[in-house]
Order: sequence, then C-alpha cells, then structure tokens
Amino acid sequence: MSAFFAQMRRDVRLAWRAGGIGVALGFFAAVAVLTPLGVGPDPALLVRIGGGVLWLAAMLAALLSLDTLFHADFEDGSLDLIALSSLPLELAALAKIAAHWLCTGLPLAVLALPAAAMFAFPLPAALMLAATLLIGTAAISALGACGAALTLSLRRGALLLPVIVLPLLAPAAIFGSAAVLAALDGVGSGAFLLLSAFSLVALAMSPFAAAAAIRVHLAE
Repeated sequence: MSAFFAQMRRDVRLAWRAGGIGVALGFFAAVAVLTPLGVGPDPALLVRIGGGVLWLAAMLAALLSLDTLFHADFEDGSLDLIALSSLPLELAALAKIAAHWLCTGLPLAVLALPAAAMFAFPLPAALMLAATLLIGTAAISALGACGAALTLSLRRGALLLPVIVLPLLAPAAIFGSAAVLAALDGVGSGAFLLLSAFSLVALAMSPFAAAAAIRVHLAE
C-alpha cells in the first residue's frame, strides 16, 4: 500500500503546483456570489434553488481539473512507467481519483458552508449540502477519471470530457439537491442514501474502467 499512498501524494502535490484547484474553487465561489445578485434578494426563492445551483456549480468546478488527471503523465511518458510499476494500474487510477477528491471535492464541501449562507440556508440544510458534496464529489472524481481516460489521446479531449461525464453525473446532482430540499423541509428522505450508494458504485467500478481505457491508449 506504500506505493498507492506515494502515488496519491505525488498527484496531490502536482495538482497544487498546477494551480487548477484555485481556479475550481474560484469558479464555485463566483457562482455562489453572483447567482443571488442576478436572481434577486428574495430569501424564499434563493433557498429553494440554492441546492441545485450549488450542486451544478460544484460539478462544473470539479470538471475544470479533470482533463489533467492522466494527460500530463501521458504526455511526458510517466503513465507508461506507472503502468509498468508494481502497483496495479487499477490501484494507480484509484490513487489519482483519491488525490483529485482531496484537492477538489473536500475543499468544495468545506466551501459549501459559507456558500450556503449566500442562499439563506438554515444550518441543517447547509450541513446537508456540505455532506452531500463531501460524498457526491467522490462520484464526480471517479466518473471523471473514466472520462479523462477515455479522451486521453484525443486532440480535443478536454472539450469532449464534459460531454461524456456530465450525463453520468445526473443522478448525483438529482439525489444531492433532493437531499438538501428534504433538509430544508424538515422531512426524511432516502436521497442521501441513494447518493451514497451511487458514489460507492462509481468508486468500485471506475478504477477498472479507467485502467482498461488507459491500457488501450498505451497500446496504440
């Protein structure tokens, strides 16, 4: 497992040096600030649309850094060395997914608390928003890794990546925003459990799908 954590630490360091994390968080913060200004100051309206708006903003923010998940290593030949190392390619893909989540999903979940205040969320709904992003962004990183692997050697892969990944992430956005609305209404909802199950399935399947796609590209 030392090789797994070494790969994850390497990707975390590279992600911070690349600066894409600041761009993603800045985009999310900009949406959180500008949407209330554009929609208007009506708290009743803001609180009802806030969950969906912030979830969509988080999805788009996380997508901003997905194209570099494997591309930089593919361009400089590091991906060939990773594939030939003692660490199975599936675990290497999982390490990259975990690194992406640590650098984007976790900060977005933390940033969701002040962002929720912009939409007049009560504390229980704000905490639910942060919890859904904490779990749901794992699915974004996992499914995004599949899209990044599929578009690895394409000239305009960064443009195709959102087209491939966004439809796959629709259940996460639906379950996440539904869980937030249920918390606003003070009623029980299975949406949070469905979101958790969706993320677990995505995390279980994506490393194998991403590794298979990488092998195809490396064999070309």
